[in-house]
Amino acid sequence: MVSLLLIFTELVNLDKLSYYSNIVLLNLTRCEDILLLIKVNNCLSFDFNVRKKVIDLKIIRLNKIIAKYFIIHQRLNVRHLISKFSTLNINKNLLSENKDIFHQWLVGFTDGDGTFSIARQNNNWSLIFQIGQSNYNLRVLHFIKKQLGVGNIIVEKNNNFAQFRIRDRSVLELIIFPIFDKYPLLTSKYFNYIKFKKAHAILSDKSLIKSEKDILIFNLIKTSLPLDYISPAWSIINNIVSNYENASKIISKSWLVGFTEAEGSFYLVNKSKNRIVHAFEITQKLDKIVLIGIKHILHISTNVNFKKAGYYTIVTTNSRAIENIIQYYKNTMKGMKSVEYRIWARSYVKDKGNFISLNKIRNQIRIMKQVKYNLIDMKI
Repeated sequence: MVSLLLIFTELVNLDKLSYYSNIVLLNLTRCEDILLLIKVNNCLSFDFNVRKKVIDLKIIRLNKIIAKYFIIHQRLNVRHLISKFSTLNINKNLLSENKDIFHQWLVGFTDGDGTFSIARQNNNWSLIFQIGQSNYNLRVLHFIKKQLGVGNIIVEKNNNFAQFRIRDRSVLELIIFPIFDKYPLLTSKYFNYIKFKKAHAILSDKSLIKSEKDILIFNLIKTSLPLDYISPAWSIINNIVSNYENASKIISKSWLVGFTEAEGSFYLVNKSKNRIVHAFEITQKLDKIVLIGIKHILHISTNVNFKKAGYYTIVTTNSRAIENIIQYYKNTMKGMKSVEYRIWARSYVKDKGNFISLNKIRNQIRIMKQVKYNLIDMKI
């Protein structure tokens, strides 16, 4: 039994704020009735035994309040993740041509390098969806902008960094929210996305005056990420990932390609003084479950480890795993990670075991990453 205390502030003078009753703190001297909403096996009932005497009762339509409550608190439908795209042979052309595949890729990329920000400047609130990249990978931001058809790219002066941004609330509602509602974020960024959507609902509510909006949003941004938070997308497998079948119900190939473009590393590393091997690695500060899922999808035998620096990592230099990874990501990525991957994969086929050649290739990749690319250099 899960009991939720609905603070029906529309029962008092805080009428308009009742829509956001999970945010506003209750003033126990002002409510006449507080109804205890009880959810048992998805059935709703009200327990009128819980009553507190207060003042200023205002009669309202109960059904209207309940409808508002479930609009703001609804859990996103995670069943969309089990789709025909989970094991489809994704390629970079399909990323450009198929909107569903691109949308899953975008969610994966956002799980890696995206943010949902609630900002206050000059006494006004702004909502900002943004994805940041170094100028080295500017091409991927232009690809995202081209596919969405909205947004701006800001290249920071005197800095090797660029951002794709959307600040227009109507664009967020019409274009961004439908994508992230259909294909939920798999990391703890889901928590921030829900806060972001609630802030959008508050700012869009014309029945609220500015001071009321300020109170609600200040309280909203104070809510912190719970310890060991897991995105509800994983609930359909009870937050347990034990094999490829479970992992593939949650992680689509499109999502994983996008996430890898943001967080993955294809690199060459010294195993000994005169031996260089191919390695693949993904790290995360939080969300160990995501890396466990990736481990099973890519058939990596090593376990997810926690490093003293404060992050989780899944890494492999195993030849069989590397060969699986080469095949999995072949012709899939759009950004500069695709260039790194192609050099890395080709060197495995042609130069595996050749220390001199691999050392030369590694140095060339390091130099390549220092280059600042402009639009003329890009093929999006």
